[in-house]
Amino acid sequence: MNPLQLVPREGPTLVGKRAYTGAQFGRLLSDWVASSTSQDAESRMAIRVLRNRVRDLGRNNDYVVNALRAIQNNTIGQGVALQAQVKRKRGPGSGKLDLDVNQAIETAWQRWKRADSCHTAGVLSFPEIERLLVRNVAESGEIFVRMIRRNFGRSPVPLALEIIEADLLDENYNGESAEGNQIRMGVEVNEWFRPVAYHFFTQHPGDIQFGSVGNVAQRRIRVPASEVIHLFTTDRPGQTRGIPWFASALTRLRHMTGYEEATVIAARASACQMGFIETPDPEFEGDGVMAGERVSQFEPGRITTLAPGEKFTAFNPTQPSGLLDPFMRYMLRGVSAGAGVSYETLSKDYSQSNYSSSRLALLDDRDTWRQLQQWIISTFHQRVFEQWLQQAVLSNVLNLPSYETQPELYEDVRWLPRGWQWIDPSKEITAYKTAVRSGFMTVTDVVAQNGGDFEELAHTRQREVELCKELDLVFDTDPALVDMKGQEQPSEQPQPDPADPASSGQGGGKAQDVVA
Repeated sequence: MNPLQLVPREGPTLVGKRAYTGAQFGRLLSDWVASSTSQDAESRMAIRVLRNRVRDLGRNNDYVVNALRAIQNNTIGQGVALQAQVKRKRGPGSGKLDLDVNQAIETAWQRWKRADSCHTAGVLSFPEIERLLVRNVAESGEIFVRMIRRNFGRSPVPLALEIIEADLLDENYNGESAEGNQIRMGVEVNEWFRPVAYHFFTQHPGDIQFGSVGNVAQRRIRVPASEVIHLFTTDRPGQTRGIPWFASALTRLRHMTGYEEATVIAARASACQMGFIETPDPEFEGDGVMAGERVSQFEPGRITTLAPGEKFTAFNPTQPSGLLDPFMRYMLRGVSAGAGVSYETLSKDYSQSNYSSSRLALLDDRDTWRQLQQWIISTFHQRVFEQWLQQAVLSNVLNLPSYETQPELYEDVRWLPRGWQWIDPSKEITAYKTAVRSGFMTVTDVVAQNGGDFEELAHTRQREVELCKELDLVFDTDPALVDMKGQEQPSEQPQPDPADPASSGQGGGKAQDVVA
């Protein structure tokens, strides 16, 4: 048959042989029901259940606990550092970094990051806020940060951050606002789907034991979107609320928990049964019978005599079987794919991998972590810094000339997220060295990939060299004094003697080749 020939079906409809098989209906695909609803329509009735179930796993499932910890550690680590990049506009150093201004900005920012200054509750420091945000986006799908423009604690800068859980934004609050905007699951948007305001509960609706229910919990406040940072990852255009990252793995995780629990219970039950004694007379109880059950003692080397007609049948348990380990590995591979982390990172199991496969998984994970780092820097760090810088200038904490007319000159900063150590230092350092010498990378790039700051490294290095010279110490770390073999380098190049023509390569001396 010609593969392009149309095959008639019942009725006038014709189906091409090259049609999408995934869109066909038949005996094997008749139960595949897929809707064409929007992301908000799909998430409205599911977002609360998904959020609560992932949180339950985050409390009780070891693998989810480990995955959330890995996401926090690799995305944030000890915190994302700031490096100001303000350049001089005029003068002899025009175009170069203004070290005094940059140092003033970095010092003020570092002081504001203290818990009593940057957090409205005075509990979380800025690095702790960063870790909390990343965890909640992965676990709950979203989290909100409200910027409060007032002084808290010892901070002279009138700005602090309030962390708001996703539960305080009611997904059942929909309709039209007084301003004529559409409200979708608590988020007020204009005709371009740009957030205008957020309608938060005044108290957490889950604080049942603290009286925050009923009419009190149902009170809402309208917060302008200019004060709120809504952190979530967008999967589809027009999406208003975030979905937990473990949503696709929930069913698999639940089955794993049930299978593991059943296997453990079966193993415990098997361990409790030693064997059975069969007797031909059901009415005969004999000695050692209590409450209708015979009590026997088992100990090493013991020989027990049975009554006439009784027979002992040993019990050979089959639990735990050898199927548990491969089954759990199979299921965990699916969970790791849904969670966006490698199997090794999720399970901490390296028994099934070698160096090459582990390295490949680690590099793949690092690509994910870098993408998450850039996402949170662009959506959270940069926006908070711009608001903080504005408030710092208005409160005279920072004196920045021409900030009122050109704020972008001071908002240009470099964020330094955490890096990672080399997997194979000897090979990778050689590769980085070659890349720098070839012009494919800079030293700044190499240092940044390992979580360092080249400027700080250079200043520290300068202090080390000066201190070694002052104390007349020579180490292998100074290539100007010692070569790679530990031999002392010549401190000065020999100068030609004007009285000796041969030393200068002129006159009657032997010609010398000059090698640059």
